[in-house]
Amino acid sequence: MYPPKPLILVSNDDGITSLGIRTLVELMQELGDVVVVAPDSPQSGMGHAITIGEPLRLHATEIFKDVRAYECSGTPADCVKLGKHYVLKDRTPDLVVSGINHGSNSSISILYSGTMSAAIEAAIEGIPAIGFSLCDFAPNADFSHAKPYILQLAKAVLENGLPKGVALNVNFPKKSDEPLKGTRICRQTNGKWEEEFEKRKDPHGRSYFWMAGKFVNYDEGMEDTDEWALANNYAAVVPCQYDMTAYQTVELMKQWQLEEIES
Repeated sequence: MYPPKPLILVSNDDGITSLGIRTLVELMQELGDVVVVAPDSPQSGMGHAITIGEPLRLHATEIFKDVRAYECSGTPADCVKLGKHYVLKDRTPDLVVSGINHGSNSSISILYSGTMSAAIEAAIEGIPAIGFSLCDFAPNADFSHAKPYILQLAKAVLENGLPKGVALNVNFPKKSDEPLKGTRICRQTNGKWEEEFEKRKDPHGRSYFWMAGKFVNYDEGMEDTDEWALANNYAAVVPCQYDMTAYQTVELMKQWQLEEIES
């Protein structure tokens, strides 16, 4: 009797109809039994938001052939929660994958990313997880160069696992005439978005703001970062964790000798 195939939960933030998630579902079918729980509309930039003030809707869909799939009214984190605790309540996934995102989630963008929130939510639950993103916002983006690397990484995680609380943030350069050079295991680039807010008027004369800006890389030229890897045509893989404790600062603050304040 053959052992059961790995169970793989797929989600994203671009919505269940995006080309990126369709591509990821097709790839994961080569590795295991696939179940999809994804937002019913785009949820980009939602970070790790969850729905607490309104009902969550979950509907079965036949959008993917021969794949059990559900569209959810909530955020990517909601989707993983519902996937684990309701849709797959009798069996824990062996792997959660999110994406493939249309657009980069490297450097500081991981904090804003709905794609990575799905992966991090799985890590919180102790499930190995990977978020995949492509540096191309086009709805019809070409994922062909990334496919073998996605399969390789997903298979490696299924075989080797990940430390508890860790998820992988994987970004691919946009398709070009040159093949990818390979995979670089790297750190998150120290960078930030410098925003600008343009004040405008709507047709009724009411003010609103439109956010724009540019990315500033404080690690320019550092070859151990994800931004360097992407700029040099590598797939960038950054292991991430949800524990945001600054441990060195904990030890530093213990030396402050803060006194107890009487109430």
